[in-house]
Amino acid sequence: MTWPSRRVNVVLLAVLAGATAGLLVLRRTLRTKGGAAAVSANKEIVRRIVDGVWRDRDLTIIDQLIAEEYLGHDPTQPDPIRGREGFRQFVGIYLSAFDDASVTIDDQIAEGDQVVTRWTGRGTHTGELMGIAPTGKEVTVSGLTVSRIAGGKVAEEWELMDALGMLVQLGAVPQPTTA
Repeated sequence: MTWPSRRVNVVLLAVLAGATAGLLVLRRTLRTKGGAAAVSANKEIVRRIVDGVWRDRDLTIIDQLIAEEYLGHDPTQPDPIRGREGFRQFVGIYLSAFDDASVTIDDQIAEGDQVVTRWTGRGTHTGELMGIAPTGKEVTVSGLTVSRIAGGKVAEEWELMDALGMLVQLGAVPQPTTA
């Protein structure tokens, strides 16, 4: 058995290289479930919710962009946040405790149907929060939220925020000391 000519080898290598490149493009397209346009649209959905709720105080955005079967996971809450009404109540807790509350999106990273948002929240403690009477203190809190988008709406979220830092700023927990 003889090996194919050098020219055939070159052609075979070119075909394999093209097929490999094509598979990589296909894999990336499938992984992003619709490509860059879908990922960009998902980021915009999250941005519209954050801006609508925390800047514009437009809670009708919840009905537009939060899925009816929404499920939110937040370690500051004893149970998962369920549905649009649960989301609305969660937002209401913070808006009643910080009537000037604002959230700024610091960064977003997205892939496929998920958007990770790094954010900073600010506000003056003017109402009761978690049993803490209003202090009048200004707080700044950082957090991360992973949002899963389905059907053009946020269907599920996982949120982590610096709750301990917020409680320290409110004076509810003593400032940690170094060892």
